[in-house]
Amino acid sequence: MIVLDTSALLYWTLDPARLSLKAEQAIEQAERIVISSISVWEIACKVKRRKLVIPLTITDYVERLQRLEALEILAVDVQTWLDNLDLSWEHRDPVDRTIVALATRFGCPLITSDQAIAEYYSKTAW
Repeated sequence: MIVLDTSALLYWTLDPARLSLKAEQAIEQAERIVISSISVWEIACKVKRRKLVIPLTITDYVERLQRLEALEILAVDVQTWLDNLDLSWEHRDPVDRTIVALATRFGCPLITSDQAIAEYYSKTAW
């Protein structure tokens, strides 16, 4: 099992050439790929504010994600919020914190190019 952060999700599904070789291999070899529903929210917010352009509507993008057999979109549940609050990390971005909390909860690799996350979470791959 691996967790993808928002950027890794976008690269994997819309621009695979932007993935590192290590990230690409980790995704290909994973039996289970998980994302947090907060990534869907983050993408939708960026599209709405015109800070991100994707080649389809957010609804169509989410429907496409839901059809990927290897991908599971997990809702942010109460335990993940509590794990988020318990992180001993001064990072203020709630999206990053929630994704790290999810990976920490499952003790699995997190695929991200974000250096701040990599410095905090030792099981980061890129």
